[in-house]
Amino acid sequence: QVQLVESGGGLVQPGGSLRLSCAASGITFSINVMAWYRQAPGKQRELVATITSGNSTNYADFVKGRFTISRDNAKNTVYLQMNSLKSEDTAVYYCKRERGRASAWGQGTQVTVSS
Repeated sequence: QVQLVESGGGLVQPGGSLRLSCAASGITFSINVMAWYRQAPGKQRELVATITSGNSTNYADFVKGRFTISRDNAKNTVYLQMNSLKSEDTAVYYCKRERGRASAWGQGTQVTVSS
């Protein structure tokens, strides 16, 4: 059974940093495309970043230059390093295994950027 567990969210001031983690189990982690999404209150869930099995990455324009996605296959974990955070980054952040009909989501972790 696939399980994705996010951690690392919290309250941070504008300009601050957070690192999110997503620990995966029940899958052969290294071969999967992994992604981070986010959903702000009243808005649709949106893609933030993806990373392939070969460590190719893609980012939404609104996080380019500020966020970095990475993975550690030995730990079955994908990370999202978030720097220069803005109030508009406030959202629930979700980890996702991208695999078509076999895709799976984590439960999400809240990130709040506020002074």
